[in-house]
Amino acid sequence: MFYVPDGTERCGFYECGDCGNRFLDIRIAPAIVCPYCGEEPDMEIGPDDEMPKGKESAKLQKMLEGEEVEKYDMLLSLALTGGDYSWI
Repeated sequence: MFYVPDGTERCGFYECGDCGNRFLDIRIAPAIVCPYCGEEPDMEIGPDDEMPKGKESAKLQKMLEGEEVEKYDMLLSLALTGGDYSWI
């Protein structure tokens, strides 16, 4: 599970087109490599190998700022873990 560090003021809310997982990330870009199903390319290649490319399947759904970051972080935590919902 991927959460943002406490005190984060800005982050992105992403949804992966391949596996359907939703997560927050402090990197903000139109698309990033999914931490669940995506694989970061191994940049240590030999002279005869092709340069690897990471598949950026997680698309930015919304940029979150301020209080929204904490709310989305709690909602995703609740959805994934089924934890304590008394804060709602």
